[in-house]
Amino acid sequence: MAEFLLIHGSCHGAWCWRDVIPALEGLGHRVRAIDLPSHGRDKTPIADVTLDLYRDAILAAIEEPVILVGHSMAGFPIAAAAEASPQKISRLVYLCAYAPISGMSLVDMRKMQARQPLLDAIEMSADRLSWLPALSKARETFYHDCPDEAVAYANARITAQANLPQVTRLALGAAYESVAKSYIRCSEDRTIPPEFQSEMAARTAPLDSYDIATSHSPFFADAAGLAHLLDKIAAPS
Repeated sequence: MAEFLLIHGSCHGAWCWRDVIPALEGLGHRVRAIDLPSHGRDKTPIADVTLDLYRDAILAAIEEPVILVGHSMAGFPIAAAAEASPQKISRLVYLCAYAPISGMSLVDMRKMQARQPLLDAIEMSADRLSWLPALSKARETFYHDCPDEAVAYANARITAQANLPQVTRLALGAAYESVAKSYIRCSEDRTIPPEFQSEMAARTAPLDSYDIATSHSPFFADAAGLAHLLDKIAAPS
């Protein structure tokens, strides 16, 4: 049995794990998910949101070592948490996530991609502090293989994503390197190109890289399959 803490990506909240939590619990694990600042039920103002605030919210939720799963942009705050308190994390799992390169921001890494499918699928706020998915393109970009009910559920709960955490460069060192890591590539992803995910996964040990044949939202497209994959990752070698 393992202890999992699940961290959502941009514009989402703990709600996106609704199907994965019971699936993992059914496999005998303890599982929690949190809302990062300004997401879900958290009411932190967008202007106050920083990468450090994300990191601190994650660390505050950990009482004993966890397998820390980060989806999409959450690759950065889970890495920041590992750098700050590696003893709290037994393993990092990047789920179609940005696995940071030290000294770079998430936006820096996105610009490394040969393809940029996200750019025409988002709408920037007038004050340039945040962005939202364009609902007309949400299904094709994030949820193309998800049930209609799940897409409607997500669209009703999406919140704005603060820009500052994503333009903040993250320095990583020996503490981060000391934590075990796995990468789950979503091979049908239309948000972060699968070929770029492969590049990021190549920085983990080969046996710690996995594929799941879903969109950018495996928690809706194949919650049971994702839970079984996480169960496999959690199993002692």
